[in-house]
Amino acid sequence: MALHANHARELTDEARAACARLVDAGIPMLSQTVLLKGVNDDAETLAALMRAFVGARVKPYYLHHLDAAPGTSHFRTTVAEGQRLMRALRGRLSGIAQPTYVLDIPGGHGKVPVGPDYLSEDGRTVVDPSGVAHDYPERG
Repeated sequence: MALHANHARELTDEARAACARLVDAGIPMLSQTVLLKGVNDDAETLAALMRAFVGARVKPYYLHHLDAAPGTSHFRTTVAEGQRLMRALRGRLSGIAQPTYVLDIPGGHGKVPVGPDYLSEDGRTVVDPSGVAHDYPERG
């Protein structure tokens, strides 16, 4: 079952209790979140939400880039900003708390991951979660 929440405040005591009942009944739970400017577009807020999901036994699954729907432009961030936030989360959260940042392709073509790019195209440089580039000698 997928739980949709965009901020940790949504995971009230009642919501956590409902999640516990579902998980205790053997129903696996995943989360979906939409990246929203002014709501959850900073690393601290997103990290708190992902930790709240894990605390409620809900696996953080998708962080959606907001679709270009009419009337929502004031909530949109750039994909580059979303990727920067994903790099920041990588440096703050364990792997179990990492969602996959995705774009839902218009026209029903599915979702694609657009996570942060850590490795250069030539494979010689890797960027750490703080954004610092390091040489990465390929050995074989």
